[in-house]
Amino acid sequence: MYQFNINRRQFIQGASASLALTTLGASGMDSSFIDQAKTYRVALIGTGWYGKSDLLRLIQVAPVEVVALCDVDKNMLADAAKLVSQRQKSGKTPQLYGDYRKMLAENKLDIVLIGSPDHWHALQAIDAMKAGAHVYVQKPISVDVIEGEAMVAAARKYKRVVQVGTQRKSTPHLIDAKKNIVDAGLLGKVHHVEMCCYFPMRANGNPAVQAVPEFLDYDMWTGPAPLRPYDGLPHVRWWRTFMEYGNGITGDMCVHMFDTVRWMLKLGWPTRISSTGGIYVDKSGKSNISDTQSAVFEYDNLNCVWQHRSWGTPNNPDYPWSFTLYGDKGTLWGSTMQCDFVPLKDGEKIHKDVVYEKEKYPEDLTEPTNPKIELNAAPATRLHMLDFLKAIETGGRPVADIEEGHISTASCIMANISMKTGRPIVYDPKKRQVVGDPEATALLQRPYRKGYQHPDPTRV
Repeated sequence: MYQFNINRRQFIQGASASLALTTLGASGMDSSFIDQAKTYRVALIGTGWYGKSDLLRLIQVAPVEVVALCDVDKNMLADAAKLVSQRQKSGKTPQLYGDYRKMLAENKLDIVLIGSPDHWHALQAIDAMKAGAHVYVQKPISVDVIEGEAMVAAARKYKRVVQVGTQRKSTPHLIDAKKNIVDAGLLGKVHHVEMCCYFPMRANGNPAVQAVPEFLDYDMWTGPAPLRPYDGLPHVRWWRTFMEYGNGITGDMCVHMFDTVRWMLKLGWPTRISSTGGIYVDKSGKSNISDTQSAVFEYDNLNCVWQHRSWGTPNNPDYPWSFTLYGDKGTLWGSTMQCDFVPLKDGEKIHKDVVYEKEKYPEDLTEPTNPKIELNAAPATRLHMLDFLKAIETGGRPVADIEEGHISTASCIMANISMKTGRPIVYDPKKRQVVGDPEATALLQRPYRKGYQHPDPTRV
């Protein structure tokens, strides 16, 4: 996720629109299905920026008791505990843990939220499901494709609801655009999609190796990933600049836009994925993620094209992180902040702004998190939580079900594999292999550090 400035017109329009949309979820949902006499026992793994943000949004919409928090940074953990005790109805301080496995063993939990770095998502989600909890896991769901396959297998085996934090599917103005523009046929037939991110979000730099502070369990933070020399606190964004822990800007940002496009156009697995890119501009620091990359996700008579640059200017200042659907009757631009439909010939232009809920949830404006809360994403996250709870109560699938999150995540990972091998990737999800390419197939699973066992989708 990335923060950027919001202009005054968008803020005012969004705030006024919120009155009509605050109770709506991904399917026009309200919260009346929630049994107010029931309290969900909740825990959070990873108490950093978005972990806390997800948890606090859940507290706002459902009767929950946060019974446990887990983080390898004792300072961050203590700050989160204080904030949660102030915000949850009981006023109680959750139990605190440095090892999530101990937390799962000692508590009977209904819901586990996972806000840890990407390289921990799979193991923590699978262990939480095995412990009997439903899971809300941040995107991307995994750092390799086989991890994702194992997460889907675990969700089905243990009959757990797993919601992925691709909350664009619960973003009010994008729900409206899907229903009243895409599904209504105003675009006609869509035969080309462009997605992009031009935020300067590649941390880079050359900090010196230093002693690990006593409040941080760096070995546990690293977990199954390679153990890099410690050169400063990995949070907030330092870890994202290394492929050891994630999949670069494509894995971080493309997954949101690609997932949204797939949802809007009802797309499954791409038939072929290709990508080129690398570090073209800023080669001075330690960062090993690409600063420039293009990828093509192919479907029948449709290409979904991704591009990111962490340098230069965006091609459209109004849509620096966005998607564009090109139909034979019109075009739709969409982002977290707004959307615009322009018809090819006759018809009305349509503009929708982000929805805010600052009147209903004034605590959003003073939330003491660092970085600050993404005000534009808060309503979407609340609706995403309601959709998650609805699936738990009904036994259904949430709008961002783990399988959909896996397709979007794995596709972005395979774009990186294509960039690395210099070859297109054709993935067979039934055989879990790249067709005719043993070298690329071997890259679907990363080696784990000694002491950690990579999850196997056939034996979760």
